[in-house]
Amino acid sequence: MDRQLQVDQQSLVSAWQERLPELMESGDSFSVQGDAANQNSLLIHFNAAGRQGYSLDFRCTYVDSREVAVDLLDAEQAGVHADEQLDAVQLLAQQYTRQIHECAQALQGLTNP
Repeated sequence: MDRQLQVDQQSLVSAWQERLPELMESGDSFSVQGDAANQNSLLIHFNAAGRQGYSLDFRCTYVDSREVAVDLLDAEQAGVHADEQLDAVQLLAQQYTRQIHECAQALQGLTNP
């Protein structure tokens, strides 16, 4: 089975950059880029709003045209690695993972024509 997406990575990145802000909490910011190691993956960096200074990095990999796998790669607080087991990090990771899944769902028209 051919698992390669039928849409090029740069078009996917652009679509994510347009759609993801609609799903995010106000004040949070993000960046999306293609994963050079995998054409079916995106690297997504979130900066959480607030004084805590948390940022989280995820890899979002298209398993097929409809399903994504989301992996938390790193969590930082004020630029220093943070324990991913901290409650605050876990809550942010759950929130951002949900937003990533919602964005992937919203873009199914592009990935699953």
